[in-house]
Amino acid sequence: MQSKRNMRSAFYFVLAVGVAASSAFGQAKLPPHAEILKGYDKVPVAEGTRPMYTLYHKKDTGEMYAELPSNLSKKYMVALTLAGGARYAGLQSGEQYVYWRKYGNRLALIKPQIAIRASKAESKSSVKRLFTDQILLDTRIVTTGPGGGPVIDLDQVLLTNLRKFFGADAFYFDLSFTPHPTYTRTGLVTVKKKKAFKQNIEVAFELPDISGNLKTVHFSISEVPDSTGYKPRKADPRIGYFTTEYTDLSAYDDSKKDVRYITRWNLEKADPSLKLSPPKEPIIFYIEHTTPVRYRRWVADGVLSWNKAFEKVGIFNAVEVRYQDAKLGADRGHMNKDPEDVQYNFVRWLNNDIGTAIGPSRVHPLTGQILDADIILTDGWIRSFEKEFTELLPQIAMEGFSTETYNWLAQHPNWDPRVRLAEPAKRMQVARQIAKDFAVSRERSLTADKALTKPFGGLCNAADGMAFEVGLMRMHLEMMMQEEEDKKKKDDDKKKDEKKDGDKKDKDEKKKDKKDEEQKLDGMPESFIGPLLSHLVAHEVGHTLGLRHNFKGSSIHSLEKINGKEKLTEAMSGSVMDYVGTNINAKKDGAKGDWIMKGIGPYDEWAIEYGYTTKDLKKVLARVAEPQLAYATDEDTRGPDPLARRYDFAADPLDFANSQIELAKSHREKLLKDFVKDGESWAKARKGYEMTLSLQSRSVGMMANWVGGAFVNRDFKGDPNARKPVVVVPVEQQRKALAFVMEHSFKDDAFGLTPELLNQLTVDHWGGGEATWPVHDRIMGIQSSALTMLMNPTTLQRVYDNEYRIPADSDALTLPELLTAVSDAIWSEVDKAEGGKGTARKPAISSLRRNLQREHMERLIDLTLPGAGSSAAYKPIQTLARAELQRIHKMIEKAGEKDPYTTAHLASAGEQIKKALDADYVFNQSSSGGGFGDFFFLREEQKEEK
Repeated sequence: MQSKRNMRSAFYFVLAVGVAASSAFGQAKLPPHAEILKGYDKVPVAEGTRPMYTLYHKKDTGEMYAELPSNLSKKYMVALTLAGGARYAGLQSGEQYVYWRKYGNRLALIKPQIAIRASKAESKSSVKRLFTDQILLDTRIVTTGPGGGPVIDLDQVLLTNLRKFFGADAFYFDLSFTPHPTYTRTGLVTVKKKKAFKQNIEVAFELPDISGNLKTVHFSISEVPDSTGYKPRKADPRIGYFTTEYTDLSAYDDSKKDVRYITRWNLEKADPSLKLSPPKEPIIFYIEHTTPVRYRRWVADGVLSWNKAFEKVGIFNAVEVRYQDAKLGADRGHMNKDPEDVQYNFVRWLNNDIGTAIGPSRVHPLTGQILDADIILTDGWIRSFEKEFTELLPQIAMEGFSTETYNWLAQHPNWDPRVRLAEPAKRMQVARQIAKDFAVSRERSLTADKALTKPFGGLCNAADGMAFEVGLMRMHLEMMMQEEEDKKKKDDDKKKDEKKDGDKKDKDEKKKDKKDEEQKLDGMPESFIGPLLSHLVAHEVGHTLGLRHNFKGSSIHSLEKINGKEKLTEAMSGSVMDYVGTNINAKKDGAKGDWIMKGIGPYDEWAIEYGYTTKDLKKVLARVAEPQLAYATDEDTRGPDPLARRYDFAADPLDFANSQIELAKSHREKLLKDFVKDGESWAKARKGYEMTLSLQSRSVGMMANWVGGAFVNRDFKGDPNARKPVVVVPVEQQRKALAFVMEHSFKDDAFGLTPELLNQLTVDHWGGGEATWPVHDRIMGIQSSALTMLMNPTTLQRVYDNEYRIPADSDALTLPELLTAVSDAIWSEVDKAEGGKGTARKPAISSLRRNLQREHMERLIDLTLPGAGSSAAYKPIQTLARAELQRIHKMIEKAGEKDPYTTAHLASAGEQIKKALDADYVFNQSSSGGGFGDFFFLREEQKEEK
């Protein structure tokens, strides 16, 4: 493209001289289009009609011009996709809603200001004057085209403004793009696609990025009519839809100022008089040809599962599926359709060895009408056996933490599971990164929560959970298969001994085994992996229909009912928009229910009814209190409702948590015998053990959320059977949850470690890490995470606040009870002399328990110090923590002489507690309210004394 650049420079110089010679408000005469477009071919139009933009392309240089319509009043969507050269290539990379405006012989691409509007005439002029549009870029008009419209240098406009399109604002998985300045300037650019249609154009370029790696950027520019006949629908907090929103400054009532429209398709009956009618235009998803053939039917099953919901609003076959197939050619195989093209909705399959699924969509920013959607599936979650222990477990441990807790962890990195579960050598690096991310997040805090409501604002991590479940299932099946082989071997030996009709029976058995043998896909039974993939696809399709997550959906049935003798005829979960756990049962008879939820749930049908029905919406919303329609979304997972959680399961998650613990125990017992086969590395045992730890920690985190919890309902006043907005979790459920967390976190036998097992937990030399498993660091990381779950200021504050929500004559979990229960569970050997005197080889207090006691003591000290909290609950938390330290100190004083390890540990702990209490006392006496300088001085002094 270099020759074109040189020609342009000369042309623009001559033109500039002409402009200077003209009047200040004059307009230079443009050269004829025949001269400018000489040697260029017109890009044909597929429909044989006038295209939205007429494209002219020069084959030898790749240069491209575009003739725009003479009427510049139309709005456009510039949809961006990084289409090649990145692991997430194909994922939507953002969009810009724009229009052109002419300034003499220049055109400006302008982004209209639509966030602030006015619905009343007297306010419109003021809003229009105060809140103005934004110029994104400008370019020179090179000529007037044959159709009478302005002609622009399209490749120059797009390529020189890549940073504005694919820069820091490009969202999802770091799809921002910086072109290589030298290579791009010298013309190392290839036009990969150029298509013109009636209402859109598709243009793609391959060029090097800042590192020299070749990338393909795709621009899908389409016309967006101001009105399509679509009627916006107001959002309602009782049902979870993504929204587009604006502020109406004509409204002087705060409750009416913020206007939110749900995002949905313009889906209508072809014949409104019919009770069940086909749609005018169905929502069609094309399954990309890269999708493995063995999985296509399951992908289609997930897409089509939503037709059940649309039939209930009177639309038959609302969603359809087409298969893209290279063997069938361009037309029949749909290979002439580009996944990046906004005319088509695709399910794309990326072979990038990452476990991800995401369903973003593009919407009309004024109305919320969905214009196109693409689902991305990646292969990594299917082949996944396990994720790195240090990657997956911290995510599990952080589940359910509030924004306040995240803020606390940023100031107290020694409490942070992400730090404590990291390898010791990397903890400082992790802590620094967390501090850096925290500083950035504080600046973005005003938009972070708001982004979750956008389509698709909140990242979907459903595939992360699926990857864990697949890995867990692989381990489960391997052990089951080994058990079956052992049993079969015993049976065969028995048959040989009996020698009665042996030959005939053996032949019959072999025939039966062959007949009943199940189809396997990539080593997994199709009956498991197929429905799992279908479920994941249905979840992502739900997003493309406008639905947000519903993390309360899995709470509608008891585990007993799901796995009962009679097969469950209803959906396993209220919503496919939850992250539903896999139903793996540790019992020998296996899970009687399905492995995973099939199809969609009653909440999903209700949500589709609200979004797509033409009937009275008040009647739809009147069902909000029905138990099967339970709803809670992303923001709620940071709140007090223990049912608003990812990866929990069943009406009483304690039942599910206990079943998961039994599963972990069962697998640990079989790791050495059944999991690692002859000829395999013992490193496999380490991977398997760490997976059981992740399973255990997920169960512990699930139940920790119940302590101080409160159920949250979104019913409006006057709704039928309306529930209270806030209902404190019954005290017995809280106590059972607390006991579960302590039982499976604080006791040595909770981890199933034996010398025999520990001596087998190694790594292959290319796997990295110490060949000996770091038992104390790993277990302390899990125990410290459990302490954070129970003792962080948010949980303690919730317990304290709940005391006031419950009548004084009713039982309640109190702060003193919580703190005392934790202390008693951790210091039991000291309080009741359970450990005896002990020896150096058999100490009265084990090494794991000594670590735990030291950690607990330091947590209590942190809570006694100034700056440990800003809420009204801080002072009682501080004084109660101080009282616990004093009580523990008295236990230590009475403990008497023990073995060397225990004696040294208790002496050190007693001295540290005394100094901490004295330091706190001095501070509070000398400085009531004091300054942070005094606090930091005392804190640092205390650290030195340690």
